Amino acid sequence: MRRPLVALLALPLAGCLMGPNYQRPVVEAPPAFRFEMAEAQDAANTAWWEQFQDPVLERLIAEALAHNLNVAIAAANVEQAAAVLTQARSPLYPQVDYGAEGSRSKPTEVGTVPLPSRFADARSSYQVLAGASWEIDLWGRIRRLSESARAQMLATEEARRGVVLSLVSSVASGYVQLRALDEQLVIAKRTRDAYAESVRLFELQHKYGLKSRMTVEQARTQYETAAAAIPQIETQIAQAENALSILLGRNPGPIERGRSIDELALPTIPAGIPSELLDRRPDILQAEQNLVAANAQIGAAKALYFPSISLTGAFGQASAALQDLFTGPARVWSYGGSIVGPIFTGGAISGQVRQAESLQQAVELGYRSAIQSAFADVDDALIARQKLVEQLQAQERLVAASREYARLARLQFDGGVTPYVTVLQAEQQLFPAELNRVQIRSSLLAASVRIYAAMGGGWVARADELTK
Repeated sequence: MRRPLVALLALPLAGCLMGPNYQRPVVEAPPAFRFEMAEAQDAANTAWWEQFQDPVLERLIAEALAHNLNVAIAAANVEQAAAVLTQARSPLYPQVDYGAEGSRSKPTEVGTVPLPSRFADARSSYQVLAGASWEIDLWGRIRRLSESARAQMLATEEARRGVVLSLVSSVASGYVQLRALDEQLVIAKRTRDAYAESVRLFELQHKYGLKSRMTVEQARTQYETAAAAIPQIETQIAQAENALSILLGRNPGPIERGRSIDELALPTIPAGIPSELLDRRPDILQAEQNLVAANAQIGAAKALYFPSISLTGAFGQASAALQDLFTGPARVWSYGGSIVGPIFTGGAISGQVRQAESLQQAVELGYRSAIQSAFADVDDALIARQKLVEQLQAQERLVAASREYARLARLQFDGGVTPYVTVLQAEQQLFPAELNRVQIRSSLLAASVRIYAAMGGGWVARADELTK
């Protein structure tokens, strides 16, 4: 008796699985990144934001990971996907339920013949039953659905890790941009104040006939140019602070500052090879889990061609009196089985199979596209950093030359050798050159952030710990 029972219980495990088993598609990855740099270091698994050497930035990132609403939403989505997995796996186990019913009836006639009074008494009936049912997963339909649900849950988890990656990168980039705007505001105010002093001196000299009105108005144009830039920069600062506040999970408001844009250290370049992105980047891992889920749906659809086998059983008590329901001798039991299979469905099943196969092909193409985009992301970030280093060096030389040109032009003007228009030209070049140098410095730091974001790595797990 026990051997048939054991064999029956083993059927769902021993049964075959319809559809293809998942295998990672073969991807042709380049042996190295196109713009790989020789000074790259093994830093992909480090908390790279600490390399900026700014404790304020580190605190902001920790706060964002702990309070950002998008991270909380992503975590809730993972919990939802885990519940779907539990639901999908439940048919693998027997489903046990219970029920109770009671009735009271009184017949008055049989056909058109009235019953004698002794047979017309009201009758009561009560019963309570415990039942069980079990669909034997002989063809693996439920297991394939469970496999799909599990992959979807893992895809949701990778999506959550992608939110963590994006959040850290966004906070770091936003903070760098904010400090760049702060420095540009300092330059604009310093330039405005210098021009204001020139206007004051020229107006005084014009009053005594030493300078022409044209010279005064030329100086005023410089002053107003610098003054007009200040409100624009202040607006950008407020908007950058608001954007960072939202990332931190706060209401819009001011942001604490740490090191200046020039004091922030430049992070090292993380080393890696393209094939490692397949196991590093959350978006690629998410796309692969979506592919696993779509692949399992093919097997679940093909299993519909075969019959479903179910076992049912019930056991309980019955009585004509409620007080005797659990003490009376009357017991009720039943057991049975059923086999239901398709004969003609008008293409319903074949349509589901073709739909699942087409979805799997589309998801696989999306997976391959995500990999190619990842390779491009890394190369774009690497070349941007490399060229921004060169651009910053050239811009710093331009600023130095513009300062010297402005100094010499001012000396010659004071000595009466050159007209003021020469000074005007020199200083008109210096002001935007200084602003551009700060922006290029900011872009270089942001490019380093993009490299770490594009390459993924173990640092995502380090950041993930701060979300708990």
